[in-house]
Amino acid sequence: MTQTSADHGPGVPQMLQTPRTALVTGAGRGIGRALALGLAREGWAVALVGRTGAHLQAVAHEAVEAGAEHEPLVAEVDVVDRGAVRAAVAAVEEGFVDHGGLGLLVNNAGVIERSEVPFGEDDLDDLWRVVEVNVRGPLTVTREVLPGMISRGGGRVVNINSGSGHRASPTYTGYGISKGALSRFTTLLDAQYRDQGIRVFDLAPGVVVTDMTRQMPLHEGRSDWTPVEASVDLLLAMGAGELDALSGRFVRAGSDTPASLQTHTYEIVVNDARRLRLVGFGPEDPVQ
Repeated sequence: MTQTSADHGPGVPQMLQTPRTALVTGAGRGIGRALALGLAREGWAVALVGRTGAHLQAVAHEAVEAGAEHEPLVAEVDVVDRGAVRAAVAAVEEGFVDHGGLGLLVNNAGVIERSEVPFGEDDLDDLWRVVEVNVRGPLTVTREVLPGMISRGGGRVVNINSGSGHRASPTYTGYGISKGALSRFTTLLDAQYRDQGIRVFDLAPGVVVTDMTRQMPLHEGRSDWTPVEASVDLLLAMGAGELDALSGRFVRAGSDTPASLQTHTYEIVVNDARRLRLVGFGPEDPVQ
């Protein structure tokens, strides 16, 4: 694995050259489908992972019909089942051998509570289901993908996140907890494996029209939806290494673009911005 000579400053990772191969979880519908198709259209070899084989096969067929250079791989698996995930990742790695292995993981699979209520009225089992899928899922898949990436000198992980992870909300407690935990995972993964070539990002798609968002009372009557193409543009930039200097940080489709992030990279890094953190009351605060 080679690195470019571009230097973004102290502590800022250099841009890596990695295989143009991607594994996308939750790829059968919604945002995951759009991200997978966006990668495939740009010549990436893509593996589609999800719980419903028929949906994944339909996306694979759609990619081929759209002229994808590589027919997508399909793996039907529940992302919280570690044994099944291990087998699926092994199959994907084998399928990508001729492409140089897996270069990009997109942890997109996620769910939200069935009821839009505050914590005291929520079903704890349903809330925990959300936390398990949205946190254990990315942990499980990343754990299985990580050794291969490290052995090849690096790789990229994109966690599909949300502003709910750092903003207070009157409802959807489990979802907010899960996305906050995912942001922390992004920060930790960057801190622990940056020197081994891992680049990791939180990508918030904004409010995209999906089956999930259509069913949420919170979005009833909404007209200002975020186009999913904005997320595809950011993902492609991440996959190409254009945003490697922002590894470990949060970006938001519809507000950020690859160009705007590159323009503000120095400010973001110098101010250590776009991370989930405790804010002190001032420079003399002992708790920082």
